[in-house]
Amino acid sequence: MENKPDNYESKYHRAKKRVADIKQFYTSLMMYVIFIAFLAGLNYYVNELRNPWFLWAAFGWGIGIFFQAAKAFRWTNILGKNWADRKIKQFMEEEEEKNS
Repeated sequence: MENKPDNYESKYHRAKKRVADIKQFYTSLMMYVIFIAFLAGLNYYVNELRNPWFLWAAFGWGIGIFFQAAKAFRWTNILGKNWADRKIKQFMEEEEEKNS
């Protein structure tokens, strides 16, 4: 077996975890689409969508799906690791421009 750097295994495990998160997101998304379609069909069958109550379930579950996607695809750059440093730098530059 080759001699691999120590951080190779940690990188491998992080990548494997990320792939598992993405796979879990797609599974959840597929279940969401199937179940909401079923609820919409049931809603149509019961009252022909005069009262579209399935939208409440779609909205509530959709919020969870959105946050799962944000975690899986790492959309957290807005408040990521360097966010505080970038904001401090921005405010210091603004203050410097005011004083100039």
